[in-house]
Amino acid sequence: MTYFDSATLEFYAAEAPVYLSSRPDGVAKHLPDFLDRLPAGAKILELGCGGGTDAAHMLAKGFMVDPTDGAPAIAAIAQDRLKLPVRVMRFDEIKAVAEYDAVVAMASLLHTPFDALPMILAKISTALLPGGWHVATFKGAGMDSNSRDVVGRYYNYPTAEALEIAYRSAGD
Repeated sequence: MTYFDSATLEFYAAEAPVYLSSRPDGVAKHLPDFLDRLPAGAKILELGCGGGTDAAHMLAKGFMVDPTDGAPAIAAIAQDRLKLPVRVMRFDEIKAVAEYDAVVAMASLLHTPFDALPMILAKISTALLPGGWHVATFKGAGMDSNSRDVVGRYYNYPTAEALEIAYRSAGD
């Protein structure tokens, strides 16, 4: 089973400066409401931090953030922006056990091959402290299919039912 899409990672590696400069600077839409659920100073693992916009917001709110990205060039740009280490890590490389109060994956797990999603979600669950929280956003096409965009990036387009099954099969 393939746990990541190499063509998507290659796109982000090759296009990092252009891609990040074309991104809106705003914080992910659902992030502020999610952060309201967390205790002050919570430790957060961010998967797919991109240019670091969400990490900067979380840090400004007093959270301890461990930002990661699967593309070294993107991680380097985020590290320069945040002035703190950004680990290069694919989702299948999560090794933490009961370490985080929350795991944030805004517009990143949507690049995971859908068959691998339950295994990735199980790793996320293992990384959380008891009672920890996880948030992720996916493209809302609801087609229950996979496809590539015009620049070759892979996207899973799960229905709500398919996501529910993936999360349940990942266990607690």
